[in-house]
Amino acid sequence: MVKVDTIQKDLATIIEVEGEVDFYSSPEVRKAIIQLTKAKTPAILINLNGVGYMDSSGVATLVEGLQLVSKYGGKFKLANLHDEVKGVFELSRLDKVFEIYDTVEEALNTLS
Repeated sequence: MVKVDTIQKDLATIIEVEGEVDFYSSPEVRKAIIQLTKAKTPAILINLNGVGYMDSSGVATLVEGLQLVSKYGGKFKLANLHDEVKGVFELSRLDKVFEIYDTVEEALNTLS
């Protein structure tokens, strides 16, 4: 089970994700991302603090979000990745593709 909340901050919309992001739950995350990209949200920040596990479908969901945001010139950032999740990104070399930050505040500071 995954919990997905959207929070509007000054310069970004933050998607807070909690739980395991896998084949069964990634459509929930995707739905939140798609909603924001359809509205051409200028900056989307995915807070993965509550995510201890992510499989390839979760990663694919984030890759799709990055591609959609790139099409209209928006920003797509990730924050608070636990070591297990960060390892998935490093193994697939996606840590070089995504902007990944240790904290939400750090990511937000890059937007000002």
